[in-house]
Amino acid sequence: MKNEDLRDFIRNRIREDIAAERIPGSVTTRFPPEPNGYLHIGHAKSICLNFGIANEFDGVTYLRFDDTNPLTESPEYVTAIQEDIRWLGFDWQENLTFASDYFPQLYAFAEELIEREKAFVCDLSQDEIRETRGTFSRPGVESPYRNRPIQENLDLFRRMRKGEFENGTRVLRAKIDMRSPNVNMRDPVLYRIIHAEHHRSGSDWCIYPMYDFTHCICDALEGITHSLCTLEFEDHRPLYDWVLDNININFHPPQIEFSRLNLEYTLMSKRVLNKLVQSRVVESWDDPRMPTLAGLRNRGIPAAAVREFCRRIGVTKQDNLMETELLDYCVRNELEQTTPRGMALRNPLRVDITNFEGEEVELSANWHAKNKELGSRILTFGSTIFIDRSDFAEDPPPKYKRLVPDGIVRLRYAFIIQCEEVIRDNNGEIESLRARYFPESRSGEDTSGLRPKGVIQFVSAQNAATVQIRDYDRLFNTRIPGRDELESELNPDSRIVYDGMVEKAVVDHTAPSFQFERIGYYLRDPASTTSLPIFHRTAKLSEGWKPK
Repeated sequence: MKNEDLRDFIRNRIREDIAAERIPGSVTTRFPPEPNGYLHIGHAKSICLNFGIANEFDGVTYLRFDDTNPLTESPEYVTAIQEDIRWLGFDWQENLTFASDYFPQLYAFAEELIEREKAFVCDLSQDEIRETRGTFSRPGVESPYRNRPIQENLDLFRRMRKGEFENGTRVLRAKIDMRSPNVNMRDPVLYRIIHAEHHRSGSDWCIYPMYDFTHCICDALEGITHSLCTLEFEDHRPLYDWVLDNININFHPPQIEFSRLNLEYTLMSKRVLNKLVQSRVVESWDDPRMPTLAGLRNRGIPAAAVREFCRRIGVTKQDNLMETELLDYCVRNELEQTTPRGMALRNPLRVDITNFEGEEVELSANWHAKNKELGSRILTFGSTIFIDRSDFAEDPPPKYKRLVPDGIVRLRYAFIIQCEEVIRDNNGEIESLRARYFPESRSGEDTSGLRPKGVIQFVSAQNAATVQIRDYDRLFNTRIPGRDELESELNPDSRIVYDGMVEKAVVDHTAPSFQFERIGYYLRDPASTTSLPIFHRTAKLSEGWKPK
């Protein structure tokens, strides 16, 4: 889509800046993730916005890792984030940077603030700083160390840098205004002591800058023309501007906020997602139930569907809660015309055809009713077939149109059968069915005159492949999780595993995804073995939901 076709307040601002010649060079954006976890679908909106805008205006986007906390960051997350961005279809080219690349410059700017009496070393503990910061209705209280002489502050800060002090004993704070109505301006912490190995700089540093101090300076150093961030940083913008206004730097990007992506039945806090992983509620960060981009990818959701989802959401300043059905809608739209369709049984029930004799009958079926380019496959019908247990009922509910005792039903692409007998095991459970078929009722050549009300799936015994089918549902039962205890909000049926059957042709096909008729879209796990293929449900079939 051309940039003139997309209209929102950020793109309009960029057009105005270009027209007024306020941009030196090309439009330059950045995506600055912290490598302390995997990216989730909320990040996708920011990725699509930052990289999308740069592409639309022939600009560039920096992928800059905010690696300023060695206690929570790791190379695993750095690699995963890069894979996710590439999967979404974007490329930062040579513009890969890390906040740690700028540690020397950041430190020098911190000393500059001290020399200008704009920063001081504070000995208050973290709890004491929190207590003296005040509230929205009560102003803060100045630190007793706020008016230390410049040379004493420089000496202490340099000794912090050398590693002379323990964690938590001292911090560097900006000297702004403890009575400011914006609590972020009440002498915020700029540096803290962390004696820990950094994933890139090793043990070179034991003091690390805070995000609010780091990202504005990195933006300026990289020539970011539009610093785009979500609305929770709106109250941080005065601090962003204050830092750049009080150091010797010749570029001052504007910070522009937009609403974050919120999704029903989904939590996107990396802290909470990490807790789910650590407590083994899910198997890993890329578990198909997770809202991470890696999880969505492992569930079979196409990158194009995520991009379309973000496009439909749009860019506004208004917080909103998106329906999960919209994402499913985008997924189905992407897969509908290109995905082959096959038959699958989650709970197979054996059916013996009492009047069938001889060789199995071969039947031809297209892989897709409308897309003939996908070709066709051969099914078979013989003396033993399997149907899904949900397609048989001894005591059917109203309007039930599948198989019942003495009733008839059509097998998809095959014949009409009639149930003659129900076979039970020693516990009284249904073990199998006995049925007869009508040879003259072959699909496409039916001369039987029978009019069954329903059509059901089947797989013949000789044409069946045993598989594992994994159905995924919402990880949380509550529409807006996080308000109660996490454990009480979890959906115990978020993953249901079936020992099922599919046509052999499905297993032999090279397509990564299939639509299992009447069930949903499924991804074949590329890591599963040929002896037991695993299929992950990507999305349910449409239930008539459409975007408003």
